[in-house]
Amino acid sequence: MGKPTGFTESGRINPERRPAAERKGDYREFYELWGEDQAKEQGSRCMDCSVPFCHMGCPLGNVIPEFNHQVYLGDWKGALGTLLSTNNFPEFTGRVCPAPCEASCVLSINADPVTIEYIEKEIVEHGYENGWIKPEPPAKRTGKKVAVVGSGPSGLAAAQQLNRAGHLVTVIERAGYIGGLLTLGIPEFKLEKNVVQRRVDLMAAEGIVFLTNTNVGVDFPVEKLLGEFDAVCLACGSTEARELDVPGRDLEGVHLAMEYLTQQNRVLSGETVGDNERIEAEGKRVVILGGGDTGADCLGTALRQGAEVVHQLELLAEPPEERPGNNPWPQWPLVLRSSPAHEEGGIREYSILTKSFSGSNGKLEKLHGVKVEWQAGENGGRPSMVEIPGSEFEMETELTLLAMGFLHPEGDGMLSQLGVDLDGRGNIAIDANRMSSVSGVFAAGDAARGQSLVVWAIAEGRETARSIDLFLMGKTTLPHSLPENG
Repeated sequence: MGKPTGFTESGRINPERRPAAERKGDYREFYELWGEDQAKEQGSRCMDCSVPFCHMGCPLGNVIPEFNHQVYLGDWKGALGTLLSTNNFPEFTGRVCPAPCEASCVLSINADPVTIEYIEKEIVEHGYENGWIKPEPPAKRTGKKVAVVGSGPSGLAAAQQLNRAGHLVTVIERAGYIGGLLTLGIPEFKLEKNVVQRRVDLMAAEGIVFLTNTNVGVDFPVEKLLGEFDAVCLACGSTEARELDVPGRDLEGVHLAMEYLTQQNRVLSGETVGDNERIEAEGKRVVILGGGDTGADCLGTALRQGAEVVHQLELLAEPPEERPGNNPWPQWPLVLRSSPAHEEGGIREYSILTKSFSGSNGKLEKLHGVKVEWQAGENGGRPSMVEIPGSEFEMETELTLLAMGFLHPEGDGMLSQLGVDLDGRGNIAIDANRMSSVSGVFAAGDAARGQSLVVWAIAEGRETARSIDLFLMGKTTLPHSLPENG
């Protein structure tokens, strides 16, 4: 390493966040960019650890020590080449990835890990600022046509890799925007949409065709999909939300989180939403059910809309602040996490079970819940939930958002018409080559894996593209992007 003692001389310093009071007044990204000297200093903390476990933590297999070293030396163009060799979209992962690589950093055994995620962001932004990232259409075309259904991170990664292999790629998206959850699901304050559009524009300049407002199985027949393309990649995501089957669920004011988040992103893009359709938190007592990232996204959005108060309720027990003994490094640390949205306001509560909603004239007025405790399972088995007698409570609310995750892709429509087999969880069943039960139809990302991270989606898109190229050509030069057990 360029500075073997760097980790003993410098501590971890994250990029500064804009003041909470300031950023609640807009939807701009909350992180400031580092100065170049700060980034170099943070890159110098990467140890000469011999066995870089960060590689194991990163689903993409990013060559992390090498680009950290290059940043320390000031070789930004070299660092960009190293980063882009494994990661199609570091401008996304550098903003919205929970950084499993950092949890596996050897330095995190007894100190704060290297700031890998933020270094990624700095590298790619240097690339754009200096004009190093530009359209790179393939030198020649194979004549093979591939359809990618879905334009989220997995579909975009598959499309870019297949285009690089020389195939004619068409991305088909049922929404009016390209980017999937990157554009419609993740709030602007975490990922500004011009960052996504910047990459989409580059891909279009490379020869990829994008079709929006095109719903396969509805206004684009599956027969046309199979007849016009030599291969198909299904990257339609895990969009069937986990529901809450309790009395009062149908009251006006109870909404799925993605209804809320996607509508706000559409409004910020310039769309007009009728008053009777608008889901807004201004002046309301808001409850969010779910303690994960989607719940935090709802929290930040509700605060920006001017909610009176926001409660975020989680069914599970509050995680510990430090790793428990049965959760050692380099495992993902099961500890309490706070997002920037939690700095801005809101009240978090744990071990809460929602029993019902009530209201009048069809409108939500109260949530009825009970506190629970989690009892250890026998012989290390799954813990069991027990309601605490006498802990029942009511909470006034005019807006409740269900942020409880997703189950699987939508089985009706395209998937049923294609006739692809589903696995036991309702995801698209694929073989070792990522092909579905229908020849020439492959699947990638959450549609096959189940709800997961953006970084996993990119890795799966890359791997599926490799399998499609091999299927079409009998050989491939596209790299593997997943471990054998991925």
